[in-house]
Amino acid sequence: MPITEEARNLIFSRLKKNLEKFTPPMVETTGLAHHHYELIGNKPVPYGYNKKIIPGMFFAAVAQRKDSVAFHFFPCYMNADLKKAAPSLYKYLKGKTCFHFRKPEEVNEKELNALLKKGAAAWKKAGYVK
Repeated sequence: MPITEEARNLIFSRLKKNLEKFTPPMVETTGLAHHHYELIGNKPVPYGYNKKIIPGMFFAAVAQRKDSVAFHFFPCYMNADLKKAAPSLYKYLKGKTCFHFRKPEEVNEKELNALLKKGAAAWKKAGYVK
């Protein structure tokens, strides 16, 4: 069954509301065209093979898709222990950093908050946030 526009908007607003709690210290950015809401760290860091300085390390983004709402969460790529904080959310992980939600009840906000807090702590420890 395809996702309805109402469900897509509800999922998006829940994810965005929880991400907004981390600004500051995270910085909201326009990001890529397909991301509707994106956060990066607040400290310029070297990135890539040539260590080019970027304005902040990508943290998370939410994007509405035709068949789901994508939640890109980069800390889970760097820290496998985050799975313990949100076991029910990890059922929707496709690939290494992208969660796809199709129903509002799939977004467990308690686990999402725990996951985001641990991710923000990891970003601070890694030096991506002042």
